[in-house]
Amino acid sequence: MTDLLADAPESLPDLPRDTTQDGPKVRLYLVDGSGYIFRAYHALPPLTRKSDGLPIGAVAGFCNMLWKLLVDMRAQPDAPTHLAVIFDHSEKTFRNDLYDQYKAHRPPAPEDLAPQFPLVRDATRAFGVACLELPGYEADDLIAAYACKVRDLGGDVVIVSSDKDLMQLVGPQVTMLDTMKNLLIGPEQVMEKFGVAPDKVVDVQALCGDSVDNVPGAPGIGVKTAAALINEYGDLDALLARAHEVKQDKRRQTLIDFADQIRLSRQLVQLDCDTPLPAPIDDLAVIDPTQSAEGLATFLDAMEFRTLARRVAEARGGQIAPAAAPKKPAEPAPASPIDVTAYVCVRDEATLDDWIARAYAAGVVAFDTETDALSSANAGLCGVSLAVAPGEACYIPVGHCEMEGLALEAAADLTQIPLESVIARLKPLLEDPGVLKVAQNAKYDLAVLSRYGIDVTPVEDTMLISYVLEAGLHGHGMDELSKLWLGHEPIPFKQVAGTGKAQKSFKYVPLTEASCYAAEDADVTLRLYRHLRGRLSAEGLLNVYETLERPLPAVLAQMECAGIRVDPERLRQLSNDFSVRMVELEAQAHALAGRPFNLGSPKQIGEILYAEMGLGSGRTTAKGAASTDASVLEDLAAQGHALPRALLDWRQLSKLKGTYTDNLIAAISPRTGRVHTSFSLASTSTGRLSSSDPNLQNIPIRTEEGRKIRKAFIAEPGHVLISADYSQIELRLLAHIGDIAQLKRAFKEGLDIHAMTASEMFGVPVEGMPAETRRRAKAINFGIVYGISAFGLANQLSIPQDEAGAYIKTYFERFPGIRAYMDRAKAEVRSQGFVTTIFGRKVNIPAVRGKSPAERAFADRAAINAPIQGAAADVIRRAMVRMPHALRAEGLTARMLLQVHDELVFEAPESEADAVIAVARRVMEAAPEPAVALTVPLVVEARAAANWDDAH
Repeated sequence: MTDLLADAPESLPDLPRDTTQDGPKVRLYLVDGSGYIFRAYHALPPLTRKSDGLPIGAVAGFCNMLWKLLVDMRAQPDAPTHLAVIFDHSEKTFRNDLYDQYKAHRPPAPEDLAPQFPLVRDATRAFGVACLELPGYEADDLIAAYACKVRDLGGDVVIVSSDKDLMQLVGPQVTMLDTMKNLLIGPEQVMEKFGVAPDKVVDVQALCGDSVDNVPGAPGIGVKTAAALINEYGDLDALLARAHEVKQDKRRQTLIDFADQIRLSRQLVQLDCDTPLPAPIDDLAVIDPTQSAEGLATFLDAMEFRTLARRVAEARGGQIAPAAAPKKPAEPAPASPIDVTAYVCVRDEATLDDWIARAYAAGVVAFDTETDALSSANAGLCGVSLAVAPGEACYIPVGHCEMEGLALEAAADLTQIPLESVIARLKPLLEDPGVLKVAQNAKYDLAVLSRYGIDVTPVEDTMLISYVLEAGLHGHGMDELSKLWLGHEPIPFKQVAGTGKAQKSFKYVPLTEASCYAAEDADVTLRLYRHLRGRLSAEGLLNVYETLERPLPAVLAQMECAGIRVDPERLRQLSNDFSVRMVELEAQAHALAGRPFNLGSPKQIGEILYAEMGLGSGRTTAKGAASTDASVLEDLAAQGHALPRALLDWRQLSKLKGTYTDNLIAAISPRTGRVHTSFSLASTSTGRLSSSDPNLQNIPIRTEEGRKIRKAFIAEPGHVLISADYSQIELRLLAHIGDIAQLKRAFKEGLDIHAMTASEMFGVPVEGMPAETRRRAKAINFGIVYGISAFGLANQLSIPQDEAGAYIKTYFERFPGIRAYMDRAKAEVRSQGFVTTIFGRKVNIPAVRGKSPAERAFADRAAINAPIQGAAADVIRRAMVRMPHALRAEGLTARMLLQVHDELVFEAPESEADAVIAVARRVMEAAPEPAVALTVPLVVEARAAANWDDAH
């Protein structure tokens, strides 16, 4: 199987036809596409597209296997007349309704394989071969249905697969072909495999079960024993009816005790020959792919499959010119004008059922939720909107009512379907893996609907598609994207709900206006999806989206819904303590100034410090006033002035009190008793997440007061909080990206990186090194990541600027690879306007085209930092995506609650603490694999404690 890319046939033989008096005889080849994909994936070493790093190994293997099949089958005397490749549509099928544990233990597809699934389907269509799948059914069921249909019509069927489950179909006119071994599988081969004829394979499988698919079967009965029993008693029904006659005691008791489980297993392994056919047999007629060469050439060129493209061109008898690269649309291109008055307000079950049926038929539906609050953890559902095609959208209200004392509509106009009925009807659709759901900022909708028992899947997110394509160039909100790409300005929220104090909850918006507003959201989302999704593959960013972005909203939605517990009494005590100390500092500041003033007024502070006390200021605000920001006050305090220090201490306490202690108490949900932050996926250009309402990512960790606030974050009784934090991840990534030999060696050997740096720079032995020397090296190490200047380092270390400049010069001399990396990053951003992370994330830096030197200098610093900070963000995203499955696989009930830059916070039962720490370390440290093999180890430090501070 290792030669999938070698020696593919050079040309296609002519296609013979065998006809009878009744007309052409159908000879149908059915290719098990899913089997082909996994065979190709496991047979070949990892392969990526050179231009952008997109994984394409499975696609390459699949294409060569399909081309070889086309050549080989046409060389046969009984060449096929019809051909189709059959794929599994999704994981959930009707068998999951029979047995919810069916295939429950199967791990998710390898992350480098997931983005190749749609490409393999594109490849099939490019070759001119029918590409078939059906929601709710497995590929094997479709194969069975087509095989039975053609057989019954007198045709012949060849199933291209080695899957043992398909052997139950073998018989007169139906054979199997294992192309890897060039082996035909008929009744004799099935008998050799199972010990029974093909028509009894199902009975044997029902008895022995299948550990891969989690089919239970009869405990302790294997294939040989099952075959012997079936051959002795005739079939499964007879065996179970006569189980009391079985001589072996244990076997007899097993058959009696597990009879119902065995019958269920038969239902699970029996292929459904009555599966609906997604396409008529006539549509599967074989065509020569070289006769539609342009489409195939376009695909092969886009995949960079040069050798196969040459062979296809030669088979056609001439060279095929490579297709031009797709171009980004320059002008807005709406599918059709948007008419919000055409939308439907759904108020009865029959109309709702009709829209649900249309969604199933479309296979793709955009959806959106309207709620009565901004927090997904506490918001009540007002309604759901659906869009099945451009201009075809509806709104399903469930929670609209009259505002007290103000009748907005007549009671008859507020007729709505009961919430329970809407949820019951929408749940199967939104959970059906065969129907793709599209949302804008899907995380919010997933979190809201999860509280109503709906686990939406699979989901695409237009906000994240835009973010992957153009992070840093513009915002990614729906309104901005609609104006940018569709030339349409959506109805603003204030138009339907008002502004300021007069703004009302959406549940009070009249249904006519609400329907126009809500349905438009779904319609615009669907149009944006159609407009933007194809660019991901064309621009080499599909892998970034599929592995770093698309899986994350579901993970974050679970974290936001979980929330984290805080101790309100501890917070109130802290708030009181801060208030007392602020009063003391205010009195101290008034005494130092010689008069009372407002400590929160920059203008009054400036008058006192500069005009009255004559301390002077070399910096001004944008409006020309003397600056009183923290850095200026720090400089003055460092010079020995007491008032600036008092002002800084007062400001810190004021922020801690207002932003955290008071705000956290107000943020406690009355429904859950926990605090539920909101994570933003598309607010930074580098992939870093941010947190708001409340912001839990900026609580100071290096100050005593900040740590006191962290102590207020506590676990539920009987549980602990676990903090798992990457150690020096950005420096480690710098060592890898810049290929810095000394740093890589230090990290591999587990040395103190800052002491090693100081030793390299200043020639001081690590043993007995003064703390101040190490501190200076640490400041340079971290400062270099952010492109620190001599001025910045001088301020940070409180040393002269020329001394700081000398430190930086020495640093680059000792670590020349870092300077080389920085020069490469600046050259990259200047030539193309963006930089990329090692995982392929594109970080646009438009300031590089700025007119002022300051803008361009900022762009240089951003270009240096973005690949490092972005890679760190990518690493922890990859860890977060894998973590829930890893915890479940170990049987753990722990929940991931927070992400704070390089740290993940979990809540777990005390008994699970050690196991959760082990899983967290394993997943986080291996997060870059297999996409990137780091040349330095990642190290995760993790602890469990009753509160967040003690766990850190």
